[in-house]
Amino acid sequence: MSPLMRRDKMKFLVIFTLVQVITCQYLPFDRSHENEWNEFKDHFQKSYKSLEDETLRRSIWQMHFHDIIRHNFLADLGMRSYKMGLNAFSDKTVEEMVGSVKKYERKDYFPKKGLNWNLPPVSELPEKLDWRDAGLVTPVKNQEPCGACWAFSTTGSLEGQHMKKTGNLVSLSEQNIIDCSKDNDGCNGGDVNSAFEYTISNGGIDTEASYPYTAKNGTCRFDKASIGASCTGYLNVPDGDEDALKQAVATVGPISVIIDACHNTFINYKSGIFDEPKCRTDIPSHAVLVIGYGTEDGKDYWLVKNSWGTSWGMDGYILMTRNKNNQCGIA
Repeated sequence: MSPLMRRDKMKFLVIFTLVQVITCQYLPFDRSHENEWNEFKDHFQKSYKSLEDETLRRSIWQMHFHDIIRHNFLADLGMRSYKMGLNAFSDKTVEEMVGSVKKYERKDYFPKKGLNWNLPPVSELPEKLDWRDAGLVTPVKNQEPCGACWAFSTTGSLEGQHMKKTGNLVSLSEQNIIDCSKDNDGCNGGDVNSAFEYTISNGGIDTEASYPYTAKNGTCRFDKASIGASCTGYLNVPDGDEDALKQAVATVGPISVIIDACHNTFINYKSGIFDEPKCRTDIPSHAVLVIGYGTEDGKDYWLVKNSWGTSWGMDGYILMTRNKNNQCGIA
């Protein structure tokens, strides 16, 4: 055996041994990683209502913990384009985190003046864009234990348009939409289109300062005197067309989208370009806000603002793979 072959074999054996060790650590709930579990609870100020609840949460956390170890090992080998990490939601299941978007019929709302889709060709658009640089994006918010991602996606889009029109960035009230948009189910799920339609018919929505977020369903307290922004109409991006989404983001501003987020990899995303082959285009489960796009190391991405606080992802943001068969149904 040549020295080169011997070294290659040694490398293979080292990699195989590491993979084997990582795989063997994937066990039902046990007392391993006690320090890591306690550090997680301390860092994210976790407390549980009973021993049974903590046992359940630790078993979920342990599953995520081992998934993260295995994934990041592959990322370090250059076999994954992003890293995962523990966050405030690593003791929750996928079902708890997503699944709060109602199925909806794609439709446009044309105001009296009309809207059109006459946007510049893709070839004329900038290769990289981040609407934060122009001040069109409010700080990352946290929907907490309330399935109102659809409301946060809606306000994010309206905030950007209001800033473009007036030069004033105003944080708008998700709670106003949750409490008053009767075609939706508040913290139990909703539809971005219905939220836009409520805003149009209502003459606008209040500012967040005047109608603060409570993370639960409440009685409608809309005050016309506290309106922060209004909406006259909207258009849906052609279904599945990433070029059209790029045109919309570059020309219009931050765009509300609905994606498949039912994956542990999404919940525990930390950095890099998220690329999940299991992501589907036909099962939307989570509403977010596309605020830009670009290319990194030859890989195209969408810049997306989430509503899970700044402990998640890249300070509340995620880079999602772009121009890869409309992955996760983002367009």
